[in-house]
Amino acid sequence: MTRKFARFGGAAMAATLLVLTACNASDKTPASASGAKNWTEFRDNFLAGYFPLNPNFAVYQGKHEFDGKLPDWSPEGLNKQIAFLEKTIADAKAFDGDMTDAEKFERDYLVHVAQGQLFFLKDADFPHKNPAYYVGQLDPNVYIARPYADATTRMKAFIAYARKVPAAAEQIKTNIKLPLPATFVKYGTAGFGGFADYYTGDAKKAFAEVKDPELQKQFDDAAAKAAASMKDLAAYIGSKPGTADGYAIGADKFARMILTNEAVDTPLDELERIGQADLKRNQDALKAACATYAAGMTIADCMKKMNSDKPADGPVAEARRQLPTLRAFLVEKDLVTIPGTEQAQVEESPPYNRQNSAYIDIPGPYEKGLPSVYYISPPDPTWDKATQDAFVPGKKDLLFTSVHEVWPGHFLNFLHSNRAESIFGKLFVGYAFAEGWAHYTEEMMWDAGLGNGDPETHIGQLSNALLRDCRYLSAIGLHTKGMTVADSEKLFKEQCYQDDGNAKQQAARGTYDPLYLNYTMGKLMIRKLRDDWTKGDRTKWKAFHDEFLSYGGPPIPMVRAAMMKEDRPKAVF
Repeated sequence: MTRKFARFGGAAMAATLLVLTACNASDKTPASASGAKNWTEFRDNFLAGYFPLNPNFAVYQGKHEFDGKLPDWSPEGLNKQIAFLEKTIADAKAFDGDMTDAEKFERDYLVHVAQGQLFFLKDADFPHKNPAYYVGQLDPNVYIARPYADATTRMKAFIAYARKVPAAAEQIKTNIKLPLPATFVKYGTAGFGGFADYYTGDAKKAFAEVKDPELQKQFDDAAAKAAASMKDLAAYIGSKPGTADGYAIGADKFARMILTNEAVDTPLDELERIGQADLKRNQDALKAACATYAAGMTIADCMKKMNSDKPADGPVAEARRQLPTLRAFLVEKDLVTIPGTEQAQVEESPPYNRQNSAYIDIPGPYEKGLPSVYYISPPDPTWDKATQDAFVPGKKDLLFTSVHEVWPGHFLNFLHSNRAESIFGKLFVGYAFAEGWAHYTEEMMWDAGLGNGDPETHIGQLSNALLRDCRYLSAIGLHTKGMTVADSEKLFKEQCYQDDGNAKQQAARGTYDPLYLNYTMGKLMIRKLRDDWTKGDRTKWKAFHDEFLSYGGPPIPMVRAAMMKEDRPKAVF
């Protein structure tokens, strides 16, 4: 996903980190939330301090008074961000004014947001170790692709942004310590180098309609300097050979990561057992489906057969055809409320953000009447033709990607979160909530009758489920069990039946996105909560879905405690 995965997302780590991290964009000390007379004042004081520290996040939420600004990634800026988050956590925990139950929930929500961000900033030290920390925050797509203002206004904002890029690039060079893991080198060189091409290529084309010669001159100058700084940064990242290891955060930090970000305190060995059980469940279902769809074939050949049914005019055109059908199915089966009349567009992803096969950019709660864009990535042109061809999904595989990204996945999630009663529900949709919901909906739609029992459709759903099972097990393995990238790639190919291109891409992603276990982890928690809340009554699915989505996007154990009237949040699978 991604609110550009900026609130989510999810979709890739670059996008996730837009929400999970950020630094100070101001020389002023941020406003303190302490000393507030009531919770509303405390919360509003927090946001008044938070947005200037996170100007890129603010812009993606629709606060365009922050247009053109970038974070301060100097040592002083990073330290200010840490201090702000630490004080926020302490002040929120100590706040003892009169509070309603909803306000107490929002306070706990705020604490988890701050703790999760602090983990990546301080405990994992991503600003000095992981290029993904920066790539998402540098993304200027909001100025290019989101029509929140006329082209001239957005062009001026892009120019202001581009003028800040060279200084930001120098800060990143100072911060990132070489050598990096080989997967980080590839990600960083592709991401920063992709920005360089984007600034002078697609970004330039996007503003061709602006006929002001002086503004075009300013754009060319700013874009050229920004592109040169990104090329220099990409060259720096690649200036030393990548290492085979060095990506693992370790078992202690991994456990702290899922506790601070997702309120999950399940021991890692138990968590791994849960993932292995879900892998086995989906493998068994795949074998049964393949016995009907491709009798006598191996499972790998069955998957190849499903993926050989490719759209003749490409996945973007096919996804555009799928979305109206999926929405109609939701209405027909009455599975969840669809608030509003918004629709999602489908486009090819920009060259700097193709580390995942698909994601969605959803306008924030302060925007009004703007489209969401579901992006689909083409194959890596450096791959051989066979690998490129295999990367393009089959129609049924793509169908469940469209379920995940749009109906009723991320897009519907954010239609609800943008209408949440809590401003925190609008702004901070967590990784496990967003990706867990989107992944949960894939199996839910199959169970509700999507495809009318067609085994090829079921195999498409299971292909997506197995992909997420291998992410789950790879995250734990890569970061806590000594798994190598080659081991992870083999897992994706042999246990989850992914093609070579996806296996390479997903194994690499696990090194710089340790939270990508959240797809399956979130799905399993949601499914268990649904079964417990509905007591197995399918006629209550719609009521469950609407209630679950009304919370916005806090850690799922918090939602479980509220919906099941439990004393404290706990992870139940």
